[in-house]
Amino acid sequence: MKLFKNFCYILFIVIMIIFCLESCSMAATPKIVNTLTKAFENIEDWFLKLATPAAAVAVGVGVFMKKFSFGDEEKIRTSKKIIRGSLFSYGFLLALDLILQAIKSLI
Repeated sequence: MKLFKNFCYILFIVIMIIFCLESCSMAATPKIVNTLTKAFENIEDWFLKLATPAAAVAVGVGVFMKKFSFGDEEKIRTSKKIIRGSLFSYGFLLALDLILQAIKSLI
């Protein structure tokens, strides 16, 4: 019985050493990490592709709102807020993309 326990302990230690050495020597990234990375890159691309038309529509709505306000100061202020907000948001998305690209290049 004592021999069997010693054998189990030695077998356990050998298996743990093999797993530790194998996990340390693996240079590849796991598949789930690659899948998640590709998914986030696709989401980022979609955001950039959708941001340009959305900003253009928002600026267009603001311009038409200003054009057809007929002197109403509240509509003019609202249209200026829409135009300014959409341009700042679009600029923020582009700046965020540049920052992420810089981080990726450093890694």
